[in-house]
Amino acid sequence: MKTINVVGAIIVKEGKIYATQRGYGEFEGGWEFPGGKVEDGESDDEALVREIKEELDIVVEIDGFFHKVDYRYEKFRLIMNCYLCHIVSGVPKLIEHSNAKWLGKKDIKSVEWLPADVEIVDKLLDEI
Repeated sequence: MKTINVVGAIIVKEGKIYATQRGYGEFEGGWEFPGGKVEDGESDDEALVREIKEELDIVVEIDGFFHKVDYRYEKFRLIMNCYLCHIVSGVPKLIEHSNAKWLGKKDIKSVEWLPADVEIVDKLLDEI
């Protein structure tokens, strides 16, 4: 089974987190934390900053590691390292996503999260 290593950004602002809805591919319509694949020779930090710039046209600063998810989808294994972040500059633009929302504790489960992201949401509920 193929393993894909990705990073996810838990972008925090005023007690809410930024959730994005996939606008393409096999998981189109599902909600996720923005981010993407770690390229060869790239650190998690470098990959996360690059991916968020590419996907949302913003610059984030990483505040710290949050959680590692090891999830087996039907066709591949996903290892996702998630980091708490905040926006340094820019306003998020939907370049690769079809929708986005700032979600707080009361409404964080109001969207249909992708399976690998559910574990992060559950852990966040204990901390936000």
